[in-house]
Amino acid sequence: MEKIILPAGYKPSEDEEYMNPMQLEYFKQKLQTWREELLEESRDTLDHLKEENWNEPDLTDRASVETETSIELRTRDRYRKLIDKIEHTIVKINKNDYGYCEETGEKIGLRRLEARPVATLCIEAQMRHENYEKTHLDEDKIDI
Repeated sequence: MEKIILPAGYKPSEDEEYMNPMQLEYFKQKLQTWREELLEESRDTLDHLKEENWNEPDLTDRASVETETSIELRTRDRYRKLIDKIEHTIVKINKNDYGYCEETGEKIGLRRLEARPVATLCIEAQMRHENYEKTHLDEDKIDI
């Protein structure tokens, strides 16, 4: 694949052909930057955990440290899952298979991809999935 150099300040536009090489490169760079930011935050977490005083003499202080650490680790686990999604999305870009709904094949749309570059469903398909989950979660609550 030929290396695309984006003009300074480039933003995908509805006036262009959808998912042209410049748009694909734009989203690839956006995803790579996002992945690097998440990885940097994860490194910061590891450094913080190494420096943490785990032997707080006061039980309340120790509980606070453990609670903060637990929250931080859950956040980093969400980041890990997001990094996996980002990497999967970059593979899709490299295969020219990005920007289209996995369910319907329709365009996901630039505005949605700008807001959520790892989106795999168009708005309509996403809403159907969310309504289905909500309905079935509500049914599960009734059964309890």
